[in-house]
Parts: sequence; structure tokens; C-alpha cells
Amino acid sequence: MRRSVRPQRSSLKRSAVAAGGVLFATSLVLVGCGSKASDTGTAAEAASCVDTESPTIKVGSLNSLSGTMAISEVTVRDAIKLAVDEINADGGVLDKQIELIGEDGASEPTVFAEKAEKLISSDCVAAVFGGWTSSSRKAMLPVFESANSLLYYPVQYEGLESSPNIFYTGATTNQQIVPALDYLKEQGVTSLYLVGSDYVFPQTANRIIKAYAEANGIEIKGEDYTPLGSTDFSTIVNKVRTADADAVFNTLNGDSNVAFFREYKNVGLTPQEMPVVSVSIAEEEVGGIGVENITGQLTAWNYYQTIDTPVNKAFVDAYKAAYGANKPTSDPMEAAYTSVYLWKNTVEKAGAFDTKSIQDNADGVTFDAPEGLVTIDGENHHITKTARIGEIRPDGLIYTVWESPGPIEPDPFLKSYPWAAGLSG
Repeated sequence: MRRSVRPQRSSLKRSAVAAGGVLFATSLVLVGCGSKASDTGTAAEAASCVDTESPTIKVGSLNSLSGTMAISEVTVRDAIKLAVDEINADGGVLDKQIELIGEDGASEPTVFAEKAEKLISSDCVAAVFGGWTSSSRKAMLPVFESANSLLYYPVQYEGLESSPNIFYTGATTNQQIVPALDYLKEQGVTSLYLVGSDYVFPQTANRIIKAYAEANGIEIKGEDYTPLGSTDFSTIVNKVRTADADAVFNTLNGDSNVAFFREYKNVGLTPQEMPVVSVSIAEEEVGGIGVENITGQLTAWNYYQTIDTPVNKAFVDAYKAAYGANKPTSDPMEAAYTSVYLWKNTVEKAGAFDTKSIQDNADGVTFDAPEGLVTIDGENHHITKTARIGEIRPDGLIYTVWESPGPIEPDPFLKSYPWAAGLSG
């Protein structure tokens, strides 16, 4: 399996750089980090209530429309609806119109699990699109496995997981975090400070970052976590300032980023002095944080609104036409939009809507997405993705300063990286 390509030195001049989820309690078996979900037992051959005889087929969207994660997830819901509307306008799937049933996960893992159960057993959907935090995904995972239903999860995450009942259309670690670390190393970074929200993704991502750092001569000068929704960052930011690391690796999620970056600027820290690389801030969050508080900072994603291709221009135009000229597009919502088309293309390849047919026919299914061509890996249910490092500019958009030469094959268990040995155990 191809490893991520080592970044070349960016022409972007950065003097400072160049110089230097609560898990869901359930009686079902919950998969821990580093294990394949299928290792815990074969998904039950649950009787499906999906109606394939009517002229419509139901699918679900499950996103946080309230709570701390709403700042990020509302746009994901909108992108799912955009894809459904486009597919319906083009004739639907296997001559059926898609009926979209939406639910609010309310930023609570237990609510995500409850709403997933409702969508599967009461609404009888053929697939569900949604989730954001790893806590929400891990809460839903046993629900989908026990019902033998399908979740399309659209957000970058910490890897070390694979389930036959989940398709992961956001980046896994070797498609986002590892390229970001490679980029920082190429820029001369020799020390990092880690800041994250206190749940599954940041904790596991930072285990991976620390393993990479140890193997690559990078010093970790500090590591702090704060609960989702936290708004007081005075202590953490002061610790970051006094640690004097070359850069900060940020795995905060939701509206905690607003308070963090405002405090970061308030104490006089700048992107030139100590840049922050974020893996959960996209165009949608920049507006909430305030562009004046985050201009010049870096992000690691696979998609930006500014990608200059005809496919992306059409996508951006369609999204703005549907939701407003001032509404930006972003990586997670693009991955959600892509996931609906990947489901459609797999259904059409299989000629059926049932879970087994989709699982059996998923390998090699492609979509010419706004981020570029993506392809499903039928073995681990992740997709190929192009890695991109971006800089936030004064117009509130993110511009690519480095990208991988082509799509990177997914390696969720980091098997191709010797320094990662033991992380998935």
C-alpha cells in the first residue's frame, strides 16, 4: 500500500517555522481503538424493513443541528441534501427518488445512537449519512453492526478502525495528520505543543503524533485537553506561550476553537511566531472564529473551496445557489456530498439497495468529486484522498500551499509506517 508522499518545501515563507468522545455505554460490544469492528463478531443478519417496492427509497441524515458541534455540522446536513436533490433531479437511483429523513444528534453520542436506531428500525432507511466526532461514530457503530445497516461517515478521524457497516469518506490518518507532520518537518519544525478536545479523536491522534515525533526527532513540549464546548483557554494558551514550541498541532473541535484562537491572539501569539496547524477547522468555522483571529494559520484537509477545477467550481456554484452566496464550502461537507454519490454509484453497480450487495460491490467504485477523483477500497471501506495543507487568508478562505502528487491510498491501521507499530494493538 502506497505511503503518503513526503512534501516538498513550500515556497510560502514563514520565518518562525523555517527557522526552527465519552464512549457510548451499551450492552452491545463496542469496538476499541485499533481493532476491526468485524473482529468482534459477524454483523447480525437482521431483518431489514427497507421498502424497495415503492417509487422512493429512504435514506437518513444524522448531524448535530444543536449543541457545541452545530457550528460544524449544519453545513454537512446541507451538503447531503444538495447531493440528494441533484440525484433526484437527474432521475434518482435505480429509477427511484430518494426520500431524505433528517435527525439531530444534538452533539451527544448517546443521542446519535438513539437516532441511528430510529432511522434504521422505524424509518427503514437504506443508509445513513452523518456523524462528526469519533465519539458519535463509536456510539453508532454497534447500532449499525447489530442491525446490519450502513453508515457513511464524512469526517477525517484518527484511524485505527474498520467496520463492514461503515464507509469512511473523510481522511484517515495517513491522508491528513501524517502529511501535515511531514510538511512541518520539511519546514524545519523540531518541537510541537498539542492542544485538543477531551475525547476519542484528539487523544488517539496525539498518540500517533507522539509516535511520529519520537521517530523523527520532534520534541513534544506539552499536551493539553479540554472538554468539548470549553470556552476558557487562558491557562492552556499561557502554557503554550511559555513552552515556546515551533508550532502547535490543534485537534480542538466545535466552538471551542473560537475561544482558543481569540485567546491565542489576545496574548500576542502570531502565525509567524508560533503557527497553529488545525485538522478540524474549515471555511465554515473561520467565520465563527473571526477571520481577524486566525488569518495566516494553517490547516490540513483534502478539500478547500479554492480548488481550481471545473468540477469544484460547479459544486461551489450549486451549493451557493441553494444556500446563499455567503455560504462557504468545506472539507467535511464536501466529503458528505461525495458520500451520497459513492452510495448511489455502488447501488447502481450492485443493482440493489441491500447491505450485502453494497458491501460486495463497493471495491473500486469511483466518483469525480470536487476534491478530485476518489475510489473506495473494498477491504477497509475508506477512500483514496489527496492531502492538502492550506493557509487561511484575510478573505476567510483557505488556499493550498502544498498538496500530495495524487490521491493517497487509505492505510487506517498505519501498517506501512514502522514507527506506528503497536499503535493499533
